[in-house]
Amino acid sequence: MCGTLEPEDGERIPAEQNSLVRGMRATTPGTVSVLSLAGGVSVRPKKGREIIFGRNRPLVHVCVGENDLRISRRHGTLICDGNRWWVSNAGAQPIRIAESHMLFQDEQPIPLDAGYTPMFIRGSQRREHVLEIFVADIDRGQQGPLHEHGTLPATPHRLDEVEKLALTVLGQRYLRHERNPQPWTWKATAELLGEMQPDFGWKPRRVEELVAGVRHRLSRAGFAGLTAEEMPQPIGNMLNHNLIQELMRSGTLVPCDLERIDL
Repeated sequence: MCGTLEPEDGERIPAEQNSLVRGMRATTPGTVSVLSLAGGVSVRPKKGREIIFGRNRPLVHVCVGENDLRISRRHGTLICDGNRWWVSNAGAQPIRIAESHMLFQDEQPIPLDAGYTPMFIRGSQRREHVLEIFVADIDRGQQGPLHEHGTLPATPHRLDEVEKLALTVLGQRYLRHERNPQPWTWKATAELLGEMQPDFGWKPRRVEELVAGVRHRLSRAGFAGLTAEEMPQPIGNMLNHNLIQELMRSGTLVPCDLERIDL
């Protein structure tokens, strides 16, 4: 079987390497490792350096989907700008990056964060070809074990009691771990809050203004996806969906908060 292109200032990763999820030992910060089922490469950073991946084994550095005609012969590249690695898609099939970002053919490249990033390319008969990427921390290189160090706590956002109650009601489907959850409607949220606090004057408009206030506060603090200007139309429930997701990721809302409304 013919080999892949030799990496510049790097080394091959054998196909026997199970995964990059635990990282790769690298002496140079910014070193990128790329792995498919057929093997991969580990390459040190330098401006203009390129890693090609795709189906045509002799003309790529990392072969992916070798026997699948839905994968392009040269499906994509990783290019270093001297500081970061950027991934671009030259193939007909989109590349799904991590859980949700879709990179389409000839779109602007996107930067890769330090650490582990899986990428997926949909092939024939619903097959998905996986390409794993690990970028050594540009500031610290490959960090050693931190077995004895204290765990960094989550940093919850500040909510007053009224905001927390309203957002618990709005986001209860997420807190109950329902499949494909959506926020409650303004009307349903106001009705339940009204039952819990009949003298508080809850109306749909009041709930909407309260939640919008929290979204804009977090947006000003640098959290993305919380204002209409950032989102393509139609927006639907995405602003509240993003807000609830961020509140849960940060530990601001947790499942035990449901005790406040499950009376």
